[in-house]
Amino acid sequence: MARFDLTGIGMTSQRTRDRLVGRLRERGIVNEDVLHAIASTPRHIFIDEALAHRAYEDTALPIGHGQTISQPFVVALMTQVLLDRPRARVLELGTGSGYQTAILASLCERVFTIERVEPLISRAEARLRAMSIKNVTMRHADGFDGWPRTTAFDGIMVTAAPRTVPETLLEQLAVGGRMVLPVGDGGVQELRVIDRGEEGFSERVVDHVRFVPLLKGVRTH
Repeated sequence: MARFDLTGIGMTSQRTRDRLVGRLRERGIVNEDVLHAIASTPRHIFIDEALAHRAYEDTALPIGHGQTISQPFVVALMTQVLLDRPRARVLELGTGSGYQTAILASLCERVFTIERVEPLISRAEARLRAMSIKNVTMRHADGFDGWPRTTAFDGIMVTAAPRTVPETLLEQLAVGGRMVLPVGDGGVQELRVIDRGEEGFSERVVDHVRFVPLLKGVRTH
């Protein structure tokens, strides 16, 4: 079973982590709860030990299996946009390292997260367990299907890019709910915000980002 050193957040000084938060403020992250979550979540345990010295840089890093841990600014931006108000039940598509999952878990009552690459979700589960995070439910499945046969979600965050918005995810968004996701083919994608109201959906683009594609089918190795 994987073991993760939580004391290692001390391997970076408080000043180092404060500098990261300062950079996020400069780039427009103003939600103090999100900034606190970024400052207090030990990002180094979500990446390979060989890259731990880069954990608090504002950059994406590889986590294996062709996937990456998103740069802190993108994590903070997507979280800030999603949580414009409290959202109790949130679905995350693309668990990856579990870093974004941990941020959401510190800010929401319940997080449901799906990952198609089995080795990634098993490691993410071990990390969250080591951090005593208990309000996350994980599933190894195809993200395109969302989490069927459950109560609709107040928020949905997608951390991989589909070519178009999956209809199944729109159906699983509660009235009053919000979805944040990158959309597009390769290269730079649009970061879209979709709100569901009583009379339908509204959509806007808030930024341009780079994510790995959201692929159909599960992988077990």
